[in-house]
Amino acid sequence: MAFGGFTRYRMGMRSRDDIAHAEQLLARGRSAKLTLATAESCTAGLIAATLGAVPGASNMLERGFITYSNTAKTEVLGVPGELIASKGAVSAEVARAMAEGALKHSRADLAIAVTGIAGPDGASPDKPVGLVHLAAARRGGARLHEERRFGDIGRERVQAETVLAAFDLIARLID
Repeated sequence: MAFGGFTRYRMGMRSRDDIAHAEQLLARGRSAKLTLATAESCTAGLIAATLGAVPGASNMLERGFITYSNTAKTEVLGVPGELIASKGAVSAEVARAMAEGALKHSRADLAIAVTGIAGPDGASPDKPVGLVHLAAARRGGARLHEERRFGDIGRERVQAETVLAAFDLIARLID
């Protein structure tokens, strides 16, 4: 079914494998009695939406921040504008600041943050399409960061791969 030229897939449909990963992650988080906040840029809420597609997600998913613009990263999460100006929105430092901001502005135990270039625009020689920085933080605990280079595999695939990478990083914080 099409809506305004978009297929159902483009409207946010997720694969059964993505939902299965979300179910497993939510079960682990619930068992550990942990809650999660997301801070998303290049995925525009797809991490939270994939988790939210699972019944009972509210037991773990505390809230989600979609901070697509630099202004939103600053206003909503408290990422310093100077940091964005000096390192760029797509950087390890900004991803880490987004995760810290998500913890600070929520009641969650865990936070995951993603910022990247899904394409087809926005790339530069040192920051190509498919570059994504993921950061995760546990309140009073571990801090993790990963840089992924998915390549120019298409916007939707970069976003989908980022969701799965985020789930893996969250799982590492739960253990």
